[in-house]
Amino acid sequence: MVWISILSLAAAAVSLLVCYLSIRQVKKKIQGTLDVLAEIKQGNGNRRVLAASSELTAPIAYEINDIVASYEKELASLRRAEEANKQLMTSLSHDVRTPLTTLIGYLDAVHKGVVTGREKDEYTEIARRKAYDLKEYIDALFDWFKLNSDEFMLKPEVVEAAELTRNLLIDWIPVLEDKQIAYNLEIPDQPIRVRLDTDAYGRILNNLVQNVVAHSQATEIGISVSRQDREMALLVWDNGVGMEKKDLQHIFERLYKCDQGRSQKGSGLGLAITHQLVEKMGGTITAASTPGKGTTFAVRFPLAE
Repeated sequence: MVWISILSLAAAAVSLLVCYLSIRQVKKKIQGTLDVLAEIKQGNGNRRVLAASSELTAPIAYEINDIVASYEKELASLRRAEEANKQLMTSLSHDVRTPLTTLIGYLDAVHKGVVTGREKDEYTEIARRKAYDLKEYIDALFDWFKLNSDEFMLKPEVVEAAELTRNLLIDWIPVLEDKQIAYNLEIPDQPIRVRLDTDAYGRILNNLVQNVVAHSQATEIGISVSRQDREMALLVWDNGVGMEKKDLQHIFERLYKCDQGRSQKGSGLGLAITHQLVEKMGGTITAASTPGKGTTFAVRFPLAE
């Protein structure tokens, strides 16, 4: 009996020692976690709480790491948005004030009689074109802000995409002929039903065609609508100057403008707006391009059930 008592006391002592060591280890881990959190609070978002999967505090450590990673991702997104907004304001200052100043200069020359006759007519036409360029930029700017506001809502409905595309392109025929751009339209007679917001789809198509007209230096444009498996595919291609690979990977970013070959005219918002509208309607958009040979944009939407 004495030996049993001694063994019981020894086991109890060992248990107490194990509990003490475990508590001490947990306290050490908690203090380490607090130290890491203090560094994170001071701005070091790369710190993480380290813990082996067998440790008692491991679930808490992993949860803290997930929360920190999530907040770091949001902060990085906010920083990018802040930087983009700064760039947007800089662009706004240049892209609005500069053409507005030029526009006023031409109109003042006409108003004060500095130019007369044929030169006056030329100044008036230049002022008119610059006014339309300025309006196009401001429209794109308002579209961008509207698209990224909480008030923006799409109203998708099942539409016949082939006929909708055909009707939208009618207005572009005189423009393409005036610019001496040959056009190849491939739109099937068979209906292709897709759930779309018609205004948003119109903006997507118009932006892609406008991109060709304004920036590609193309002499030919092709636009096709087709059914591919369970998707509708809209292709817009041109035989223009094309884009380098380094430009191609950024073309859907806000304010990005290609720096070689293609026209620098424009807001840098058109393709970014197009990309957002496509995604908001559950579609995808991709681009392929070869310098000196042209560019192809492919937009795909799921067919309506």
